[in-house]
Amino acid sequence: MAKNRFQGKDGPNTRQLRVGEVIRRSLSEILQRGEVHDPDLQSMSITVGEVRMTPDLSIATCFVLPLGGKDADLAIEALARNKGELRHLISKGMKLKATPDLRFRIDDMYDRLDQTRAMFADDRVARDIAAEPGDED
Repeated sequence: MAKNRFQGKDGPNTRQLRVGEVIRRSLSEILQRGEVHDPDLQSMSITVGEVRMTPDLSIATCFVLPLGGKDADLAIEALARNKGELRHLISKGMKLKATPDLRFRIDDMYDRLDQTRAMFADDRVARDIAAEPGDED
C-alpha cells in the first residue's frame, strides 16, 4: 500500500491551501449576502474561520461560528441541511473538475486562545518562562 505523503509532519500542500481559501472566501460571501433561502441561516451572522481540504480535494471541512458563539449547533444543522445549495453556489466561482463535499464543524479557535492565555497567566507557568536555562530550582 502506498504511503500518503500528505499525512504527518508535512502538512497541507499549496494547492490544498489555495482551494481552501477560495472556498472560505466564497462561503463567507454567500452567507453574508444571504443567498441561501433558509430562515435559520438568514437570521444569524456566521463567521467562516478556516476551510481544510483533504489531499485529493474531495472534502472541505469548514470551521464556522455564529457571531457571539450562540446557537452554534443550530448553525451547523442549518448549514448541513443546505450544503447542496451551498456547493452549487460555491461551484460557480471555482474552476475544479468537481466541487468538494462540504462538512461543517464548530470553530473552537477562540476558546483555545482563551485557554492558552489563561495558562500563560498562571503564576507557575510565568515563573517557568522567566527562569533562565540551566536553573533547575
